[in-house]
Amino acid sequence: MTTSNPVFGKDRPKKSGVAPTPSENRSRNYERYLLRRVLDAMGSPRFAVALWDGFKVSPKDAAPVATVNVHSRSALNQLLRQGDMGFGDAFSNGGISVEGDLVAMLVAAFTVPEPTGIAAVVKSLQQRKPRANTKDGSRENIHHHYDIGNDFYRLWLDKEMQYTCAYFPEDDLTIEAAQQAKMDHVCRKLQLRPGDRVAEAGCGWGGLARHMALNYGAKVSSWNVSAEQVQYATDRAKAEGYDDRVTYVLDDYRNITGEYDAFVSVGMLEHVGLDNYTELGSVVDRCLTQNGRALVHTIGRNRPRLMNAWIEKRIFPGAYPPTLKEMMEIFEPNRFSVLDVENLRLHYAKTLAHWLARYDASDEQVQAEFGEDFARAWRLYLAGSQAAFLAGGLQLFQVVFTRERNNELAATRRHLYS
Repeated sequence: MTTSNPVFGKDRPKKSGVAPTPSENRSRNYERYLLRRVLDAMGSPRFAVALWDGFKVSPKDAAPVATVNVHSRSALNQLLRQGDMGFGDAFSNGGISVEGDLVAMLVAAFTVPEPTGIAAVVKSLQQRKPRANTKDGSRENIHHHYDIGNDFYRLWLDKEMQYTCAYFPEDDLTIEAAQQAKMDHVCRKLQLRPGDRVAEAGCGWGGLARHMALNYGAKVSSWNVSAEQVQYATDRAKAEGYDDRVTYVLDDYRNITGEYDAFVSVGMLEHVGLDNYTELGSVVDRCLTQNGRALVHTIGRNRPRLMNAWIEKRIFPGAYPPTLKEMMEIFEPNRFSVLDVENLRLHYAKTLAHWLARYDASDEQVQAEFGEDFARAWRLYLAGSQAAFLAGGLQLFQVVFTRERNNELAATRRHLYS
């Protein structure tokens, strides 16, 4: 996707015209040497890198999809020493800008060969373990990401404020239609029927619970630790007259009580943390009826890997996208049977393309409210997320499961596409 603004960051400063000293020449030559070594180790990716003094390294065998402009020595040092963290911070503060297709540049960066030798050691030292997702830790992590303000998210999400992967059964759907299709897809997988009691872990701004109640006749209880989201969802339920069918609870998923015919979690497992998967499974086990159905929808990976260090620190603390093998810690200890696994990776890449286009259209408002550094950081986050799904580094899993002795199962998947 080519973003609407071809230059992301500050303009390159003009050359001073003053001849460099011998010491400056040595420093400059060493910087150029390091830059070439790094890009060679990356397999000459399909983007160019230009330094503040006009020096430029381009791909060897292809035209660049974009140019990364490094505007100062300090920005270059950040990039070389801190990797992903240095790039993210320098991009956010304007020390680095990208001219051209930001998403394509990031796809190229994400698809370079895995580092080996000393480069692999350096890369591992730059990683960040996710912050703890204890009850207090989860509340702080969620507050950092989701309580920025409803008005901010309203600028670029759909009208139902769905902040998870949409579903595009037809390629030309609007983001509004695709989010409605996602919610229907989830409800069909759960085979919801009028009168079903549903427990939802992580309700966002309440859209899925609202959809299950109004369109499928379910009675829904949703747990969430984001005060702003719960208040928004509760106020809307009261104003629109369905608060007798949907209850939004400001509390941790570990405190879910009651008995339910269905359990659903969409976009919450990323916040749970590996150490808590067995406990999440126990929560489902204690609240699900004998023939109940459950679904977990989560960003994931094909093999274990920590979240991008910059995203974990600056944007999405405590996040960890699991592999399917890691997710089995939810199911196996409680003897749940996995019925269906679907990967919607490209649907999420398309969802992020819609979000990024809307975000760019709201750039002036974001800058006015939060400042240029914040605006650039979130642009990088959205573009980087789209690139990660396109490059295959991130997946989107929907897993349907039930108790192992549930014999009231659909014979086919026909109900998913009726």
